[in-house]
Amino acid sequence: MKRFFLFLLIVPFLASCNDDDQCSLDDYMIDIATVENPNQATNFYFTLDDGERMWTAASELKYYRPKDGQRIIANYTILAERPASSTHGFDVRLNDAYEVLTKGIFNITPATQDSIGNDYISIRDMWIGSDYLNVEFEYPGYNKTHFINLVSDTSKTYTDGKVHLEFRHNDNGDYPNYFRWGIVSFNLRSLQTSPNGSIGLVIHTKEFNLGEETYNLTYKFGTNASMVKHQKISIKPERAIMQ
Repeated sequence: MKRFFLFLLIVPFLASCNDDDQCSLDDYMIDIATVENPNQATNFYFTLDDGERMWTAASELKYYRPKDGQRIIANYTILAERPASSTHGFDVRLNDAYEVLTKGIFNITPATQDSIGNDYISIRDMWIGSDYLNVEFEYPGYNKTHFINLVSDTSKTYTDGKVHLEFRHNDNGDYPNYFRWGIVSFNLRSLQTSPNGSIGLVIHTKEFNLGEETYNLTYKFGTNASMVKHQKISIKPERAIMQ
């Protein structure tokens, strides 16, 4: 099991513990994962990016029913390890969850250029985990919804044999009052060209202080995971308002 070192609503959760609880930092783990919940039930599976599958046998979020395919940063406590013959690796208690904006790749057309936008943004980190491109970012804003997309623009041609995609931001005319933090996961499965293999990705961005920037990544498919590295993400209180 690959562990992420993320910081997610730790203080509120610890404050909620009563005298009978064994609450300490060593009691739980925090990872990014994909939800398996076709019936939107309160008990569901989630799969870490290294392929480890978890079952939420208990939850501190009594009415939480995430959608199937939703990406989350999960704060969880392991209750029991399951035998090798089981459909999942561990029974866990879900302590908290931060829902990550989860989207596919948008095929842009001349008619949608304006609505997609191309405003500046700050990229804090970018990595591939499982079948998802994950981007941690910040933007200056106030109270309007910002639009975040990963765009394929077939009107542009490249000769390097790689798939070129654009990380686009539409600030919706928001007032730049203070920086907001966000994270988004883009499903890359539509790019798979064979049961096993890999492709090179070039992600184009438009960033404050950097201008037009590119990130070169490799998307490996046909395996349980294509984790590039462990991530350290500090979730800020000024969270992005986005879709």
